[in-house]
Amino acid sequence: MEKTTRQNVTSTVNDLHRIEIPKIKEPRGNLAVIEKDCIPFEIKRVYYLYDVPSDASRGGHAHKSLYQFLIPLSGSFDIRVKDGENERLITLNKPDIGLLIVPGIWREIENFSSGSVCLVLASAEFNEDDYIRNFEDYKLFKSC
Repeated sequence: MEKTTRQNVTSTVNDLHRIEIPKIKEPRGNLAVIEKDCIPFEIKRVYYLYDVPSDASRGGHAHKSLYQFLIPLSGSFDIRVKDGENERLITLNKPDIGLLIVPGIWREIENFSSGSVCLVLASAEFNEDDYIRNFEDYKLFKSC
């Protein structure tokens, strides 16, 4: 997957999509598996959000080149995504369906249910230079 700055600037909310995670269903419980071709990038970082108050918001930024895959391991939450012109609200509430967020998309995660856990798989290790943390700066980035 090519990751150039120009591609990132032209990303839209329509480039985001849900991916069903392969699962094995058994009477003893389900097993979801993420392996090589499940998501379109190599996983370089894994983290999770938990104990987030229902009235709190996480995110509030965009990435220049980072891909992320968000999975609701428990509970539910909403992801508000913007591309500078369009906005979508996506609810995640099934642990076998995640959301692929491509570079160049502003995201805010909100409306966390009690006990929710959001697992994030990322295409790179933490790099502050990849973040756009101010929405006005983000709009300038998108207009390039």
